[in-house]
Amino acid sequence: RAMSYSVLIQLYFERSDALQSYWTLYVVIIGGLLAFSSLRSRPDLVTTLLLTVLFSMFAYKNLGAIHDTSEQRIAALHAIKQYDASAPSAGDVRKTRTLLEPTLNPPDYEGVRNFHITSDLFTLATLWAMEWRRRRMARENGSSAQRPV
Repeated sequence: RAMSYSVLIQLYFERSDALQSYWTLYVVIIGGLLAFSSLRSRPDLVTTLLLTVLFSMFAYKNLGAIHDTSEQRIAALHAIKQYDASAPSAGDVRKTRTLLEPTLNPPDYEGVRNFHITSDLFTLATLWAMEWRRRRMARENGSSAQRPV
């Protein structure tokens, strides 16, 4: 049995909510990672390497979930647009379709993927910039402590 138009619309927005949850988690993880890194005062190459690997693994899986959910949302949108609203009892569907469907414009996955990967690279660059700054400051503090006053 085919899904009703309202169920398809509900599915589309449920998938949109799921996407928003993945993006929210992504932003929270980046914020936590950078906050943790900014609070570290001593350089530690091993910790920075581990954070790089862990964040990269998380980002890869998060992007995979975003991809799958985007595909599901696109499939729901195709089903919405193909819904047969020609039946006499489909008057409300025709009205809703006219108002709602022009607003359903999900971004292309390629753009979403490129944005995610760019954000991943900037996050890792920031993580390493913080580590290099800690190392530089440790060298400067170490050499100034040995200078006579």
